[in-house]
Amino acid sequence: MLNVVKIFLPTALTFAIGILLTPRLTALMYKHKLWKKKKRVDDSGITNEHFSKISNAEAEISTPRVGGVIIWLSVTASILIMWIISKAFPSDLSLKLDFLSRGQTLVPLASLLLGAAIGLVDDASQIKGALDHINHRYRKIGIVIFVGALIGAWFYFKLGISSVTIPFSDSVISLGYLFIPFFIAILLAVFSGSVIDGMDGLAGGVLAIIFASYAAIAFGKNLIDIAAFCGVISGGILAFLWFNIPPARFYMGETGILGLLVVLTVIAFLTDTVLILPLIALPLAATTASNIIQIVSYKYFNKRRVFKIAPLHHHFHALGWPREKVVMRYWVVSVICAVLGVVISLIS
Repeated sequence: MLNVVKIFLPTALTFAIGILLTPRLTALMYKHKLWKKKKRVDDSGITNEHFSKISNAEAEISTPRVGGVIIWLSVTASILIMWIISKAFPSDLSLKLDFLSRGQTLVPLASLLLGAAIGLVDDASQIKGALDHINHRYRKIGIVIFVGALIGAWFYFKLGISSVTIPFSDSVISLGYLFIPFFIAILLAVFSGSVIDGMDGLAGGVLAIIFASYAAIAFGKNLIDIAAFCGVISGGILAFLWFNIPPARFYMGETGILGLLVVLTVIAFLTDTVLILPLIALPLAATTASNIIQIVSYKYFNKRRVFKIAPLHHHFHALGWPREKVVMRYWVVSVICAVLGVVISLIS
């Protein structure tokens, strides 16, 4: 019972902190005009007449894009509060509720803050309009590769992790030094789904569900500190989502999406569920696949488009689905995939 409290109490605390922080942070965002100065183009990089019809470009250049700070600030504050209470008022209860541990949550927290800090710098460059679309894309890829190499090396040399388990089997794939490039590849694959942050409430809802599922997976594997950590991330995302539901008060930005996707990859490896991740994060995988399919088809099959617009959620919008319908159906699919992922993880 106490383990359940250890997960839900900090989650609720994080949500409350996020709600309380938001009004002041929002005022600062609007005061300093922390929004993009250039309109967004089709995420696939292909000029498309449909994109201008459904894009929310006018809102994008008048709505702050660093809303992700609410997530990682509230998460960090919640973790520190629980840690300070355990040190200032030591007891069996307070020590049990403290989930900042070197073995389980220190690496994920550091990964979250590293990704968020790099993303914040990237947001600043976009707000200033310092990079064009193509240069920005290549720079993001380079940043993700660097972060992946850094964390992958930490896993291999410091944590001694160099293998992955095949679901429904006792077989383990030992990668040796290849674990580091494998980690980079997985991080790149996960991050490629970052273009899901294209509709109000879409990325927040999907990611909140994914991290909630990993809280359940970690709990089932008796990784209680990781479960609590995933819970507080879900709480922080829900606080962000409270204000991101249309009309969005702000967007997540790179500081949110990069931090969350980096730590998602870390959590998948720490729980040894990286091969189940494509199912749990199917909306992210579908987003990535739709972009790849669109680009390949356009470049190598006589400029033929498979989708009206890539990524996939914009395709549905172009078909006539209202934004709210697209977002909520993505949430429904996310819940189904999350439940399946949790079940597979626990029985395999």
